[in-house]
Amino acid sequence: MSTVATIANMGDMIFDGHVDESEVAKIKEGMKLQIKVGAIEKDTFEGKLEYIAPQGKEIDGAIQFEIKAAIVQKQNQYIRAGYSANADIVLDEKPHVLAIREALVQYDKEKPFVEIETTPQTFVKKDVKLGLSDGINVEIVSGVSMTDKIKVPDNAGPATPDLPGGGSGSGKKPPPKKG
Repeated sequence: MSTVATIANMGDMIFDGHVDESEVAKIKEGMKLQIKVGAIEKDTFEGKLEYIAPQGKEIDGAIQFEIKAAIVQKQNQYIRAGYSANADIVLDEKPHVLAIREALVQYDKEKPFVEIETTPQTFVKKDVKLGLSDGINVEIVSGVSMTDKIKVPDNAGPATPDLPGGGSGSGKKPPPKKG
């Protein structure tokens, strides 16, 4: 009879996951991950992608590629081996850029523009060059400055969205319930 033990350095935690074949071409080793551990609510951990499997495997009818990332431990936060987690891979980021709600951008034959207030209730069309977008906000590379007042188009929804992900869409309150 033999006793077998597995010994690991708990300071070196690894996220082990899978990426769908349609997404694997977009990632490369060294990219940042935002990791949400199921057992630890209200907190995320950073990780660094260290491994992408060279060959995928069929899992639940789809080809998946194994990935591994080193988790950056936080002080006073203990992660145990075997926790379930989900990760978002940061494909690109630009901190400290001018960005506006994407709903404020209008298009003229696929060319983006915004309307800038020049005098009270007088607006002029201003072409803009767009950068990165997260689906809610978009980077403004050129065309407007931080001091410009941008018109909120009628189809942009409320100026201050009341729902996560960009607002309710109509900007109208629901009718009162009868009862």
